[in-house]
Amino acid sequence: MHRFRYARPLSTEVVIVTAARQLGTPTSQSIQFTEAYAAEDVVLQTARSLAQEVGLTSVTPGAGSVLSLLAAAGSAKAVVEIGTGTGVSGVWLLRGMRADGVLTTIDVENEHQRIARRIFQEAGFAASRTRIITGRALDVLPRLADGVYDLVFVDADATEFGACAEAALRLLRTGGVLIVNGALAGGRIADPAARDVDTITIRETVKAVRESEDWTPALIPAGSGMLVAVKR
Repeated sequence: MHRFRYARPLSTEVVIVTAARQLGTPTSQSIQFTEAYAAEDVVLQTARSLAQEVGLTSVTPGAGSVLSLLAAAGSAKAVVEIGTGTGVSGVWLLRGMRADGVLTTIDVENEHQRIARRIFQEAGFAASRTRIITGRALDVLPRLADGVYDLVFVDADATEFGACAEAALRLLRTGGVLIVNGALAGGRIADPAARDVDTITIRETVKAVRESEDWTPALIPAGSGMLVAVKR
């Protein structure tokens, strides 16, 4: 019978470093590759360019592909989008939804929605595929029906994340998906020294969803970070 001699235990630091080397940690190059993997056509490129012209930041291609993926995985027919912008995220969502699906998209800026309407048309979607509502999300959401939506995408001001997540719980059917864009607070969420209002609000929302028995959540590091949760 052979007897094995064990070396002294590795320190925790060494174990962590070794594991990181084996698994491989994301690099800026791999993140760029991930974003480039989700190719955008001329319609999305135009919508993104128009967003920049009016001072908006759109979801990245990587985040957009996640939207399409989740909409397709859930065979989404009824979707709510909070933050129309110039239609970038809306096109990604519509391309993942069922052919008879309807996107209800809400924004306070009518001019942005005018651009988005044209983008949706150029992407080949009939006017009946979108319901474009101008107004403040927290004023519009109470007017939407309970428990009939398959997916709710929140791309609003961070200060409204918590309220939008609460509204989504009412709007979604069981098994419906909540997606909150910007969930990593620009990289500040893990920095305890970051105490600005937006970061604190995002932290509270992420924590509340994680601790709630109503959700099965995950954080996805695509784009500016996405909080994704399935309603139980």
